[in-house]
Amino acid sequence: MNPMNRQIRLAQRPVGLPGPQCWQQTEEAVAQPQEGGVLLQTLALSLDPAMRGWMNEGKSYIPPVGIGEVMRAGGIGRVIASRNEAFPVGSLVSGGPGVQDYCLVPAEMIKRSGLTRIDPRMGSVSQWLNVLGMPGMTGYFGLMDVGQPKAGETLVVSGAAGAVGQTVGQLAKIKGCRVVGIAGGAAKCEWVVKELGFDACIDYKSGTVKDGLKQHCPDGVDIYFDNVGGEILDTVLMRINRKARIIICGAISQYNNTSAVQGPKNYLSLLVNRARMEGIVVFDYAPRYGEAVAEMATYLKDGRMKSREDVVRGTVADFPATLLKLFNGENFGKLVLQLAD
Repeated sequence: MNPMNRQIRLAQRPVGLPGPQCWQQTEEAVAQPQEGGVLLQTLALSLDPAMRGWMNEGKSYIPPVGIGEVMRAGGIGRVIASRNEAFPVGSLVSGGPGVQDYCLVPAEMIKRSGLTRIDPRMGSVSQWLNVLGMPGMTGYFGLMDVGQPKAGETLVVSGAAGAVGQTVGQLAKIKGCRVVGIAGGAAKCEWVVKELGFDACIDYKSGTVKDGLKQHCPDGVDIYFDNVGGEILDTVLMRINRKARIIICGAISQYNNTSAVQGPKNYLSLLVNRARMEGIVVFDYAPRYGEAVAEMATYLKDGRMKSREDVVRGTVADFPATLLKLFNGENFGKLVLQLAD
């Protein structure tokens, strides 16, 4: 008998935080793959702030999740049935299985879904969702291609203890930068300094970011990697140097606004300092993921880079509540929902 596939579907578009009313749990029989297709069992799901944007109606860099569709999510799966020689039964793969126990990937969707075999010798399943996964790719290409770091420069990264932030800060240190993080809470700030090797970390929950930047960036900011937007972005803009680069990766402070998104009030600092602000969407770099994985896997192996994940063990039914950890600052490290061993 085929197992039943539990799924979480988007029931309605959220206003503010996505509450229980936004989700519907369904079950359906697991189908077998046709020629060229594969069937995956989902082992772990990546929970990311970007998911909140995917729930909204409107034009974006990726189509919104449709009402009634399985919620989009990246993850790691094991091939349990295959009619594709490139993905033999038992192999581990990275892709976008969505919030469900099993995912059937037809032949025509293999390439489009970004399904890729992963090597567990290079990192654990959770690390393949963090520094070797989409957050790590975002941090790598955002920093290296958009930020263009030079040894001796000062980099500031918000969300420093999060999935993208931890990669950005460590990579910038490897490239010879002075690194200052911004994070919420003494424990997170202590961790990025003592464990990840940041030069300093500003606790936005204790004191002001403005005072912290004045103390820890006395010579200004050359690169700012922004994961939060809002007031913190405005504050950093007042400290940037000439020819600074600002990477817009995310704006978690704004995702659940029920009114207009708060944009940068201090954007004229870009003009005064001949600075550049540019967005990063990781999917643009998909053909180059391999080069980033190879480089950062080496750093993991030799100890120059660490990877911290906040792994919640549960079922797909735990997805709605677990997702909210992202927006209340409860997660410490990359948030992962582990469904199976």
